[in-house]
Amino acid sequence: MPLTIGGVLHSRLVSVRRAVLARRRGLALLCAGAAVVTGLHAVQPPPPSSVAVLTAAHDLLPGAVVSRADLVSRPFLTGTVPDGVLGSAAVGRTLATGVRRGEPLTEARLVGPALSSGETLAVPVRLPDAGMVDLLSVGDRIDLVATSPRSGAASVLAYGVPVLALPPHRSTGPSTVAGGGSGALVVLGVSPGQVSLVAGAATSRVLTYAFSR
Repeated sequence: MPLTIGGVLHSRLVSVRRAVLARRRGLALLCAGAAVVTGLHAVQPPPPSSVAVLTAAHDLLPGAVVSRADLVSRPFLTGTVPDGVLGSAAVGRTLATGVRRGEPLTEARLVGPALSSGETLAVPVRLPDAGMVDLLSVGDRIDLVATSPRSGAASVLAYGVPVLALPPHRSTGPSTVAGGGSGALVVLGVSPGQVSLVAGAATSRVLTYAFSR
């Protein structure tokens, strides 16, 4: 008996239904996998935001004057940038301590008021012999000694003061120290009560030091 159009359609629907039922487990797994992938994309957090920060392009030594070539931009996650970062404002400033490659430059790394704390003040002192300063490193602790150019009497002005910075040697023209010569500058950390004593001795007496134990 010939099939009618309706019979043909019915036969095809039955075949499709049988095929779907035969593959229902695979289709169910496929749908479940698609749902999991969609859910993961929905709950995945956005990538963390970052900001560009100028950092040391290479290791920098104490006493170096920062140039633009010494700085390179690096991404920092938002909220991880250290306080006091200077960026391009550090160019032309003198480093008080060494800086590692990739480290941002802050006020605490440069010669300036930020070296002082509540109990320690940064005081620049010029020693008469630049060779004495060349023996020092930032972080050393020294006993600052003052000697009278007339009597030769010596006394210790301050014990165990830290060397905070070693600016590069520059000619000062006429002698600015009691012992003659231009000498070299060193930045020391002294207590507030020692500031006037050290500053006064720097202009009237010859300063030297001994390494503190």
